Amino acid sequence: MIELRTPAEIEAMRPAGAFVAEVLRATAAAAAVGVDLLELDAIAHDLIRERGAQSCYIDYHPSFGASPFGKVICTSVNDAALHGLPHRYRLADGDLLTLDFAASVDGWVADAAVSLVVGTPRPEDERLIAICEEALAAGIAKARVGNRMGDVSHAIGEVAKRNRLRVNLDFGGHGVGREMHGEPHVPNDGRPGRGWPLKAGLVFAVEPWFCLTTDRIFTDEDGWTLRSRDGSRAAHVEHTIAITEDGPLILTAGANPVSL
Repeated sequence: MIELRTPAEIEAMRPAGAFVAEVLRATAAAAAVGVDLLELDAIAHDLIRERGAQSCYIDYHPSFGASPFGKVICTSVNDAALHGLPHRYRLADGDLLTLDFAASVDGWVADAAVSLVVGTPRPEDERLIAICEEALAAGIAKARVGNRMGDVSHAIGEVAKRNRLRVNLDFGGHGVGREMHGEPHVPNDGRPGRGWPLKAGLVFAVEPWFCLTTDRIFTDEDGWTLRSRDGSRAAHVEHTIAITEDGPLILTAGANPVSL
């Protein structure tokens, strides 16, 4: 069921958005050559405890997960596109890292992701991240009263196609509220003028993710991490936004460089 939030409820969601942005900034700042992925998870875990927040991931066990996630942040490295399960791995120079984090504060959820290069960047990695960020901004710009969800999806997909990237439609954005994942689904490509009409009070995550040379993925032996089928690198960015009469409000502003 799709729920519309009142202006007061959207205001109540701001602390969750600010907290998610804070955790992503802290973990991104700590991501350096030699740092273990479990250390990044520990940083996020400590911040959750200090804030009195609730993890959306640690007990998360959807049908596509082999078991409860067991960690509080997703750490996807290089060819890992989504749902990277933190494990004992020390970041190497040039790794492409995506951090994806969701938490509940006072009963309201926010969700965001950022991609970055650890150490010395490769131009193709920087370009892939920039394309994801451009697609995120394009999708958010269409999240306005009077448009339809297909307009958001189409804007994301057009950025990918213009840059000769393929789009996977299995995973995308989603409604956000009291739970991390809800309706509506927000595909990363679509037809303009189609889909759910966008109304004030609709809160959802926009999350473009692209692999460099494929749209096919598979599940790693850990039962969670989704990797590109051909081993090419992947990037992923995300914001939780609310549609208002004045335009889209980015609740997780500061989590990554994308803004309006």
